[in-house]
Amino acid sequence: MKILVISQHYWPENFRINEVAESLHRAGCDVRVLTGQPNYPEGVVFPGYRAASVRREERTGITIHRVPVVPRGHGNAWRLAANYLSFLFSACVLGPWLLRGQRVDVIFVYGTSPILQAVAGIVLKFFKRAPLAVWVQDLWPQSLEATGFVRNQRLLGAVGSVVRWIYRRSDLLLAQSKSFVTSVQAMAGDTPVEYHPNPGEVAYQQPLLPGASALQLEPGFNVLFAGNLGKVQSLDMLLDAANLLRAHTDVRFVLIGSGSRSAWLHGEVARRVLPNVSLPGRFGPEAMPAILAQASVLLLSLSRSCIMSQTVPSKLQAYLAAGRPVIASLDGEGAWAVEDSKAGVTCPAEDAPALARAVLQLRAEPPEELRRMGEAGRRYYEHNFDPAMLAGRLIQRFEQLVASCRPTPETD
Repeated sequence: MKILVISQHYWPENFRINEVAESLHRAGCDVRVLTGQPNYPEGVVFPGYRAASVRREERTGITIHRVPVVPRGHGNAWRLAANYLSFLFSACVLGPWLLRGQRVDVIFVYGTSPILQAVAGIVLKFFKRAPLAVWVQDLWPQSLEATGFVRNQRLLGAVGSVVRWIYRRSDLLLAQSKSFVTSVQAMAGDTPVEYHPNPGEVAYQQPLLPGASALQLEPGFNVLFAGNLGKVQSLDMLLDAANLLRAHTDVRFVLIGSGSRSAWLHGEVARRVLPNVSLPGRFGPEAMPAILAQASVLLLSLSRSCIMSQTVPSKLQAYLAAGRPVIASLDGEGAWAVEDSKAGVTCPAEDAPALARAVLQLRAEPPEELRRMGEAGRRYYEHNFDPAMLAGRLIQRFEQLVASCRPTPETD
């Protein structure tokens, strides 16, 4: 099967679509990727790439076509909008030319925000006469309102109209969260909507080499958060919880990653004088299994809102695969998954005292109980988020989609 993946972000940027594309290739599919020039999360184009260039490269058997983009910069709203729209324009205009003469069975859009990039899928659907599947990673326009990025109700309504237009011109919509299905279906008309979770990372299936970690955690009870340091991660609440636990000198919060609030976070830790908070920076995905394996517990957190309660952070799969206990400081489906897996404990979103109590609860557990939680999480990961298993399920669904969209032969 020939699959065209459209995603604004792809390797060397660290997004889950990297794992999905490689898993599809390992399962025997011919995978091509249409993407932009890598510049996430720092906002500057990676070394060896140029923002205005058109480029073709090969990696792990996958052909990658890159189109020009305006780099996202450092969080300026207009620069972000230019980044999103430049990829959309480049993909719509240059994509058909770059992919000329190449047969495609399915077009697969990795629908991170902004979902507008799926318009490129609609354009290429016209040229390639192939069915279009969109994997919805964020709910629009709800996520715009929840993050405070857009507050004007007329503008939100206009975005909603565009999203409905996109959904209804797709042939299949996949939702990364079960809670997304109802919201997406309400806007999708007759387009089928199905649940398909984000898989884990292949790196967590490799054996760990002794002493190979890029970061060595200090002895003690390490509460480790890894991932995007942005507005919806409730970082101020994490610092409040750290402040409540400063008397417990063996407890440390290790916040790994980068994002729009990185500078604020460094400044706030210094202002509050929090010696129990460490900010070691960002590490590549290949380094994370060995780092996570050292944690006493792994921390998930999201802000409190209706849209966030429907979201399952993609780092949950990595946490479960790491085989360490999890604290989920969030509401809704993400918390339910941790409870269902028996991999840890949950507490309400944006509740610093509850998070502090959860940390002390796990700190008091005997080592064998923490080990049991980690093993339960790993089993849950293997049954629900294994990359090879989910790739096989995706291929089977694409085969059904192709068959259903194939013209029926006329009979006399």
